[in-house]
Amino acid sequence: MMRTRLYVVLPDLPSARETADDLMRAGVGWRHMHFLGPRGVLLPGLHEASALQKTDLAHALAVGAYLGLLGGLALGIYLWLHPIGVHEFGVMTVAACSAGGAVFGAWASSLVGVSAPNWKLRPFEEEFAAGHILLMADVPAGRAGEIHELLARRHPEAVERAIQGG
Repeated sequence: MMRTRLYVVLPDLPSARETADDLMRAGVGWRHMHFLGPRGVLLPGLHEASALQKTDLAHALAVGAYLGLLGGLALGIYLWLHPIGVHEFGVMTVAACSAGGAVFGAWASSLVGVSAPNWKLRPFEEEFAAGHILLMADVPAGRAGEIHELLARRHPEAVERAIQGG
């Protein structure tokens, strides 16, 4: 089922709890609501965003694997075309260097990505600094309008900042 991610900024913890309750009554499952507050602020009673949603780990893994693959491919082709002494390298060397490069690139970039904030959350830095809470709700694409109307009607304090498909 295709889902749409709604990004909603809420002013405080009580508002976030009420919004979660209203979304639950509207049929949005708990596992489809992810809350994120300012760094170091606990969100008791709310389904907090996961490490993959908070950090840039997934993006860093993909970029690192891609760049590592390209580097490994270049090394493999170089070794194939330029034998070292009596050692000649074949197509399997190219494949092994490419795979090894991809794994190494993913690992190395994940070390950086796990400590960097998710690039999709950069537009919300001012809200986090002001102490606001971000709700990321994954709703069925066909119900996005209905959920948007519910939020506008029941939670005028909520500010919907972006809609992203997928």
